Amino acid sequence: MNMLFKATKFVVAAALLAGLSTASMAKERVYKWKLATTWGPTLSPFIDAPTNMAKMVEEMSNGRLVIEVDASNKHKSAFGILDMVKGGQYDMGHSASYYWKGKDINTMPFSTMPFGMTTAEQYAWFYHGGGMALMEKTYSKHGILSFPGGSTGNQMGGWFRKEINSVEDLKGLKMRIPGFAGEVMAKLGLTVTNIAPGELYTSLERGTIDALEWVGPGMDINMGFHKVAPYYYTGWHEPGLDLHFMVNERAFKKLPKDLQEILITAMRVSAYDMYIQNYHMSADAWSKIASEYPNIKIKTFPKEVMDALKQTNKELRAEMVKDQPLLKEILDSQEAYQKKVRKWTEMSDYLYLKDNL
Repeated sequence: MNMLFKATKFVVAAALLAGLSTASMAKERVYKWKLATTWGPTLSPFIDAPTNMAKMVEEMSNGRLVIEVDASNKHKSAFGILDMVKGGQYDMGHSASYYWKGKDINTMPFSTMPFGMTTAEQYAWFYHGGGMALMEKTYSKHGILSFPGGSTGNQMGGWFRKEINSVEDLKGLKMRIPGFAGEVMAKLGLTVTNIAPGELYTSLERGTIDALEWVGPGMDINMGFHKVAPYYYTGWHEPGLDLHFMVNERAFKKLPKDLQEILITAMRVSAYDMYIQNYHMSADAWSKIASEYPNIKIKTFPKEVMDALKQTNKELRAEMVKDQPLLKEILDSQEAYQKKVRKWTEMSDYLYLKDNL
């Protein structure tokens, strides 16, 4: 009986230890994800946003969630991010929503719109003005969750081989310009195309295109566009371009609640980090333009051109929302919020700058 009692205790103890071990293993399960980006491995700060996010997630989760970031040179599909995340080939993606306007036009406004909101205004709309709910409504049909992924701030209007003095000067030009701004330019007589980031300089150098817009001096100077097209115009088309993280909804729901919160927090932090990093890069590059790049000619589009851009933008927006109720809901929300928030932007930023420059 004593031996039987001891044997029973041993079996019970072993079972308890096995149960504890199993529970511990379940608690410490490691989730391994993959993320695809539109950007090449050296395209800072765009590639830095997902890379830094992945590092934060791994550290904050104590290694329980590990995200491998694949740049476009690895997966070879810079503009295929939406489909790859939707189909489950990748758990996450980092790109820009307006690249998918051909697949789902409702995604376009979440990047930026011509003459739209600045970065501060747009982020306020996302998190406090109903933007996140509208983005969820848009992406849910694709089985994707989308989150702001880093803003470039106000972008420059682009690099041109020749000076633009009139609307007539635009006609016939071939230009790389994405999003709704591309449709505005096309209406004014340009041939518009969208080219992957890694092919931009070569396309401009070989004359495949006559002009392009990219981001701002912090990123543009490093690309060398000024060597081919010296006329550098101030912006109108992307006042607060926001990149986006896309997350496969099925994969997200499989994560424990704490890992979901860690992921959301890391995306939000890395988005802000990218914005201030890009702001610094542009400020630093701008301070050197006059002395190090004297061939660059900084220009503002003449009033005739700006008036034509504004009028064309207004007309195309009105046409675009016909039979598109969700798109109209998104654009109406943005327009209403911009009208409200712009009064404060004028009081706080514009008048301050006006009185101190």
